Amino acid sequence: MTGPVAPKNYGRDESLAERMDRNWVELLQELRVLQTGVQILAGFLLTLPFQSRFETLDDYQTRLYLANVVLAALTTATILLPVSVHRRLFRQGLKQALVSSADIIVRFSLTGVGLLSVGTTSLIFDVTVGRTAGVIAGVGLLAVLVLLLVLVPAWIRRRARKEESL
Repeated sequence: MTGPVAPKNYGRDESLAERMDRNWVELLQELRVLQTGVQILAGFLLTLPFQSRFETLDDYQTRLYLANVVLAALTTATILLPVSVHRRLFRQGLKQALVSSADIIVRFSLTGVGLLSVGTTSLIFDVTVGRTAGVIAGVGLLAVLVLLLVLVPAWIRRRARKEESL
């Protein structure tokens, strides 16, 4: 059985505790950005039932709307989860586990924000232009988000590793 592998220093002169503190602060900043986006989308969604045109939604649009509301609530919960976990684990010497789990939670939160953006865009296009436009807008935004949030970071990582090996 082997022990844990020491993480790279990445040119920094910091202890493991300092690195975990820095990583935690960086994760919290990312969560703040995500939270703002979710709040804007959720706020928009919550105002819709009070619009007169809301009563004209067909079954598909109503289901899409409700799916977006549920997704907004779940994404909000995942964004709040690292803070809740931190409160429960505060001063227990578990910062490394907290940072590691928060990293995973932020990835889920990013997925939720992306899907919420796709669903909301699809709903808006569906209601204002038509079903075909709603599907095209949703699929188009999904493709753009996959490109920007998955493929571009993978390309940057691959490029950086290639440069490091030179």
